[in-house]
Amino acid sequence: MRASQQLGIGTTGGTLLGIIGQLGLHDVLKTAVLAAIGAAVSFAVTLLLQRWQRRR
Repeated sequence: MRASQQLGIGTTGGTLLGIIGQLGLHDVLKTAVLAAIGAAVSFAVTLLLQRWQRRR
């Protein structure tokens, strides 16, 4: 492995570990709930638009 690859891997790993240390369980759960709501709304809108397009 070249030195530049090692530096990039080390920097990325350190950044990710630093971020994980700052996140709390509350933040992770909040993000998961918001992602689920967003996916459900997106799915519902897609279904509604498909039905609306069939009627036209």
